[in-house]
Amino acid sequence: MTNETSTNSYKTILKRISAFGGLQIFNIFVNLLRGKFVAIILGPAGMGVSSLFLTASTTLQQLGSLGLNLSIVKEVAARQSTDSHAAVMTVSRILILLTSLLGAVLCAVLAPWLSEWTFGNRDYTWGFILLGGAVGLGIAGTGYQAILQGVGEIKRLSKASIVGSMTGLCFGVPLYYFFGTRGIVPAMVILALSLFLFYWISFRKAVKTEKIDFNWSDHSPLVRKLISLGIIFMIGSLVGSATNYVINAIVRYFGSLDDVGFFQAANSLTNQYIGIVFSALALDYFPRISAVSHDSAKLQETVNRQAEIVILLATPLLLGLITLTPLAIRILLSAEFLNIIPLIRWLAIGTLLQAVTFPLGYVFIAKDNKKAYVWVEVVIANLLWIICSVAGYLWLGLIGLGVSLVVRTAIDIGISYSLCRHFYGFRYSRRVILTIAGCLLPAAAGFACSLSTTQTAQAGMWAITITMACVCLVRLRTLVNK
Repeated sequence: MTNETSTNSYKTILKRISAFGGLQIFNIFVNLLRGKFVAIILGPAGMGVSSLFLTASTTLQQLGSLGLNLSIVKEVAARQSTDSHAAVMTVSRILILLTSLLGAVLCAVLAPWLSEWTFGNRDYTWGFILLGGAVGLGIAGTGYQAILQGVGEIKRLSKASIVGSMTGLCFGVPLYYFFGTRGIVPAMVILALSLFLFYWISFRKAVKTEKIDFNWSDHSPLVRKLISLGIIFMIGSLVGSATNYVINAIVRYFGSLDDVGFFQAANSLTNQYIGIVFSALALDYFPRISAVSHDSAKLQETVNRQAEIVILLATPLLLGLITLTPLAIRILLSAEFLNIIPLIRWLAIGTLLQAVTFPLGYVFIAKDNKKAYVWVEVVIANLLWIICSVAGYLWLGLIGLGVSLVVRTAIDIGISYSLCRHFYGFRYSRRVILTIAGCLLPAAAGFACSLSTTQTAQAGMWAITITMACVCLVRLRTLVNK
């Protein structure tokens, strides 16, 4: 078995997904633990200050990095076994350094205005100047994380994330205790420094490439390619955030603040539940599809395998969410949110449809078709999101926001699949189509049962959920042992 074949085997894919999924869960746990310490030591006001600094830092990192972390993953993975591998490593490291400085300087220069925009005064100017260190180190850390992801160093990446996060937490918490709210930003700087150091050390140990001197005339095409691709990713992310803001504003205008809160609670619960799986899948899938993007046959095989695994993982999880929604709300929210049970169930079935289109969204960017990516994933997807959400809310209220996800995802599947087939001759294999149908039909039946409160319907929902969990598990084990 060749290295490429081994990398794209079902067993390897599932092992990497498990590793990344475990990492996602650990990061969530560390963030919850950090939030708990902030709440206990600093109280509600301190938690508010921490949240505002964290939001500002995240936004500035997103802007300052120019989206390079994703474009670095793609290019490093695509050129791993080529003569230009050393060049992409050199250029990536230079761009990581420059964007880190850009992010830090941007934060420091804008500090007075950031303090005023965020807190309504300039009392936190020095806090934002110091925050520039966290922003710069954060950009550098994610840059080296992207390189490790691109070369497939999953174990080192995971260990660096875990050790770095825990080190930052252990050194940061005492700052809250001794300095109160003044310790928030230094704790963020320590966390960013800790993660950067462990990613950089892992990079030095794992990646051995020939050292070459940077030459603008030779390397400018690669620089432009990385930056242009990164900016497209960044714009896509910013447009998605803006679209979410617009939908919330429209719900507030035609409805109420309560409806906005209910919608965000349902959205957050659904996304946090299944987001771990999708994030883990993306971390592993993007480098693999980028590495085989030049070979249509291998690309088709990779996408088909990914699609099969995604639907088999997502189906029992989302059926479980549909079945256990009342319990999840009582545990994670409160009884006053029980009215969003139907909304969450619609969001769950819509998210299951997203699992079908998930592998297709990366094909355009892996094939360097930036125009198709922008139109399909940025323009059309977000316009559909707004149009369907507004129509659904005005027609059906809160439940309409869940129905809209089902409608727009169904349309998105048709558009993405048609374009992938038109541009690249891609087709889902017969086995994958049967797997998708074999998962979606029982899921639809389970969802239909959830709409009724009769004992028979509820028993049917439980029976379908348990049966599909067993079927999908057996199928995954079969694929791994092939």
